[in-house]
Amino acid sequence: MNPQLGETYTWRVVADQIHLVRHGEVHNPSRVLYGRLPAFRLSELGERMAQAAADDLVSRDRTVGALYASPLQRTQESAAPVAAAFGLAVVSEPRVIEPFNEFEGKRMSRALKNPLNWPKLRNPSRPSWGEPYASIVNRMTAAVEDAWRATPSGDVVIVSHQLPIWMLHSSVVGAPYRHDPRKRRCALSSITTFERTEQGFVEVGYVDPAARLSSGATDVGAV
Repeated sequence: MNPQLGETYTWRVVADQIHLVRHGEVHNPSRVLYGRLPAFRLSELGERMAQAAADDLVSRDRTVGALYASPLQRTQESAAPVAAAFGLAVVSEPRVIEPFNEFEGKRMSRALKNPLNWPKLRNPSRPSWGEPYASIVNRMTAAVEDAWRATPSGDVVIVSHQLPIWMLHSSVVGAPYRHDPRKRRCALSSITTFERTEQGFVEVGYVDPAARLSSGATDVGAV
């Protein structure tokens, strides 16, 4: 995209890279799909994962000019080590929140066996059980675009959730929105990095700084 007459930014006064960080492990002893339900906090392991993500960002020796996070507790807590490391305030960004889902508060292994829930699964391409994939892509793209434009220099960190990050990835690389949730490349506290070119956003990196902690992690609450 070429700058248009009247726009208030130039290519030299916007963010350099956008890092989308997934939250760490959530305290979820009931193993439910927590979605947007309140009061789902990080576990002790999740706090260590969030710190690993912050440490990875610090190790890159790059300037971070802004920090955004979904308003949910687990993402706010995951953003805290990044805020401390770079001396930034966490700005709540509702557009990067977890999608709504008809199965919130339920154990999926049980819910899928109940015939009353089967109509919710009628259209996996949309999907029929929650927020449409296209809606997720639109709001994530808008949030990342606005963050990129609003940051005059340095990088932007956005702490979000697995499905929103994966949908933005799919949009950028041209992959189908319909997918198998078990095959998303978006581990707990992983970092997916984008840059902006004249053609749009491109993905330039993916790392899993908490991989050594993941063997003992529970990750069943994502949509």
